[in-house]
Amino acid sequence: MELKISTGMPGFDETIDSLRLGDNVVWQVDHINAYKDIITPFIRTALSANRKVVYVRFGDHEALVDDQNVIQYTIDAKKGFESFATSIHRLIEKEGFKTFYVFDSLTDLLTSWSSDLMIGNFFKVCCPYLFELETVAYFAINRNVHTYSTIARIRETTQVLLDLYEVEQKHYIHPLKVWQRYSPTMFFPHLIEGDRVKSITSSAEASALFSNINRVEERMDYWDVIFSQAKGDLAKDQKTQEKTKRLLMSLLIGEKSRMLDLCDQYFTLKDILGIASREVGTGFIGGKSVGMLLSRKILKQDSKQRFATYMEPHDSFYIGSDIFYTYIVQNGWWKDRVNQKTKKGYYSYARELREKLLKGEFPSNIKEQFVQVLEYFGQSPIIIRSSSLLEDNFGNAFAGKYDSVFCVNQGTPEERYQAFENAIRTVYASTMNEDALEYRMNRGLFEKDEQMAILIQRVSGGIIIRIIFSRTLLELVTLPIYMYGIRVLIWMPG
Repeated sequence: MELKISTGMPGFDETIDSLRLGDNVVWQVDHINAYKDIITPFIRTALSANRKVVYVRFGDHEALVDDQNVIQYTIDAKKGFESFATSIHRLIEKEGFKTFYVFDSLTDLLTSWSSDLMIGNFFKVCCPYLFELETVAYFAINRNVHTYSTIARIRETTQVLLDLYEVEQKHYIHPLKVWQRYSPTMFFPHLIEGDRVKSITSSAEASALFSNINRVEERMDYWDVIFSQAKGDLAKDQKTQEKTKRLLMSLLIGEKSRMLDLCDQYFTLKDILGIASREVGTGFIGGKSVGMLLSRKILKQDSKQRFATYMEPHDSFYIGSDIFYTYIVQNGWWKDRVNQKTKKGYYSYARELREKLLKGEFPSNIKEQFVQVLEYFGQSPIIIRSSSLLEDNFGNAFAGKYDSVFCVNQGTPEERYQAFENAIRTVYASTMNEDALEYRMNRGLFEKDEQMAILIQRVSGGIIIRIIFSRTLLELVTLPIYMYGIRVLIWMPG
């Protein structure tokens, strides 16, 4: 019985057979005040039972807890996913076993990361650690804001998922998932009236309730919404375009820096949208990609057009840096990543993590995008190039520290795809190369987020081999053949 934890609402405790140590409880709400109404009795009951309660503050909304007996942490989500997730991991580690937590709304992380994908990643790394330490943690997420895939990842990870509705100033709770508990009425909606709970089992009452609830169809990832809306600004005045351009640059290129200033000088909003259209996933495109795009733009703007005849059309794709984190999270290696970012584990965990990075699996939706990129290039040779956040930046070249992989891109579609995936894994694993680790350590960068984006390029240029018969160059028939990235032209006699 001591394992049973009260929600602070006795009637609802009976409905779901109470909470359990280890439960992560996610409330889907229409607004933050409804969540605040729910956490208040939970905190009050926990404190009266001499439980340690921690409030984790990171949202833009008003503070949810002002009780002096509650420990409060404020974590800056704007420093990025890795910094935020690592800080949360450290505080959970510090507070230890059987602590009770209240977190701000996960939806507010969109303002810092602009990505539903990364919210799902955060929950997937945070929830299991809370479960492991036998805590009870409350989270909120706004209804009708996030993609189905984000909600699905939360549902499969959490122990308890509840819909909280407020209709005509009455609170209704609809359990969607209650792990390892069941009753004949558990998954009906329930009207909460103080300590009393009424199960809505009548079809007429249930229909009347849900007719007042707004449910919408599938939503795009918040990232895609931002870039889709930005296209409309192309028709607006220059001031609006510049403002939108800088917002998108902060998502694709990074924080304020000398490189960002140069990009601001040369790129237009149309340029940035063009870059975004060739990105797989979300996140930054990395220093090497930015450097090459900027160099190309500078050459194109040469007043004498001296380089125009030598420049091929832009033909590259980028794998966003968020995919690197997603790959680590989905394969269950985040704790290894956290341990590797410490001075004690910097080298020892790197060796183990490097081997794992060479063998992981990618999410199915990312695989489909990889297939489409590969189909675009056909059987042209391509090169998979590292493009980390710190790479090719002012003062940090990282020359030769990370791997780039040449793909002959020959064989069946299955063989070509497998080689493509392996190349990406090899680049990811190179973040744990000893040379790269030493370089980051020597430059005081070992605690910096070093996400790995990837640049995919078609191999360019060629060598012409001529076959001569009887001292005569016969050029009646020309057969172009790609061999290991070299374009071979063979002239044959008619």
